[in-house]
Amino acid sequence: MAKLLAVYLDRRMLFIFLNGIASGFPWVIIGSAMTLWLKDAGLTRTAIGFFGSIFAVYSVNWMWAPLLDRVKIPWLSKRFGQRRSWLLLLQSLLFVLIVLISFTNPAQHLIWVSLLALSVAVVSSTQDVVIDAYRIDVMDLEEKNKLPATAAMATSGWWVGYGFLGAVALYLSDFGNTWDEVYLLMSLCVVGFMFNTLWLYEPQSNRDKIQEKAQRKYEDLLGGHDLWQRTSSWVLTTVVEPLRDFFSRFGKAALVILFFIMFFKVGEAFLGRMSLVFYKDIGFSDSEIATYSKLVGSTLTVIFSISASMITVHYGLVRGLMISGIAMAGTNLMFSFMAIMGADTRIFITAILLDNFTAAFSTVAFVAFISHLTNRAYTATQYALMASAGNFGRTLFASSSGLLVDNLKGLDWVVFLGGDWAVFFAITALMVVPSLLMLFWIGKKFRYLFI
Repeated sequence: MAKLLAVYLDRRMLFIFLNGIASGFPWVIIGSAMTLWLKDAGLTRTAIGFFGSIFAVYSVNWMWAPLLDRVKIPWLSKRFGQRRSWLLLLQSLLFVLIVLISFTNPAQHLIWVSLLALSVAVVSSTQDVVIDAYRIDVMDLEEKNKLPATAAMATSGWWVGYGFLGAVALYLSDFGNTWDEVYLLMSLCVVGFMFNTLWLYEPQSNRDKIQEKAQRKYEDLLGGHDLWQRTSSWVLTTVVEPLRDFFSRFGKAALVILFFIMFFKVGEAFLGRMSLVFYKDIGFSDSEIATYSKLVGSTLTVIFSISASMITVHYGLVRGLMISGIAMAGTNLMFSFMAIMGADTRIFITAILLDNFTAAFSTVAFVAFISHLTNRAYTATQYALMASAGNFGRTLFASSSGLLVDNLKGLDWVVFLGGDWAVFFAITALMVVPSLLMLFWIGKKFRYLFI
């Protein structure tokens, strides 16, 4: 116990936690707060669901992630280092974009709001690449057994950023502030993130030496060292080499790994996309949603994330993922029960309790799993590739969550089974089955990796 406590008292864990807050916060801006603003503006559930398609950006950030491993920002990179310089630039852009959103109104300028929200998603998803790379790079190679703990701190921080700060946004709205005022006030949070970035220290890495060696190899293959060959080799080293390394290490099984990552949390994403709309539909107020879904839920997630890391260390990454996946599916059925029973606060609290435990458990195991598979020379690119696969699956399918609910409404067999929301959540519970089958195969094939 003392050894485990020492891991969490490591100063680096505090940095990871604070970066997690910065990572979760933008999801308030284009997620929960934006969902309720759009609902108040009169948009339909289907429109709100499709608006969430902007999160598809998080699925393709691997395309520019290689630049974050190699491109140095003039002056900033020399002064603050590779990871911190990118964080400062991205957080400055995020602050400006949120301020601009505060001067809009989705009821009148939906296209403008959508473009700004898309821009926030681009900047935020890029920030996530840097933050994830920092979390892995800051730990030494021989400290891979600490990856579940780093995942727990990152998850806890993310939920503080998304949950606690999301609750603040909802409280500000419920206490008489217009949504544009809420956004202007929330932009101040980004200033705090920038001060935290200044406080971080840059992790040591042999990344530059390894990449330079790879570039010389490509120059030799191209037959020389003139400008064209150096430029081509730089592009190949930056973009192709991280992907070549990943697929050469796992072979054809790399595709199975990516498909598992893509489908593992789809059911949870369907539930998350429509949960706030569901709470409002069955009669809960913004304040009740803020208290139970955001404050209570986020507090529990922070606590559960630490517990989840202990369980994952004890059972191993693969078995931890298997257990959490089954628990995640079972929890979704609790929401079906709440849909049948109505706005019962006791059921709401129970559902939030179970949902946040399983979400924390699955996320910690999931993040540790993909962190374990990266090569430190290409941390940003390879982690982004795998994380993007997960985001792609959640975004691609969950964007149709509102459409699914609307299409279930009024059907005789749906009414017989408890209504559109009850059937919707039962369907989400079944979505984890394909990924668990893939996980079983991965665990058997790469048993040596997860011992």
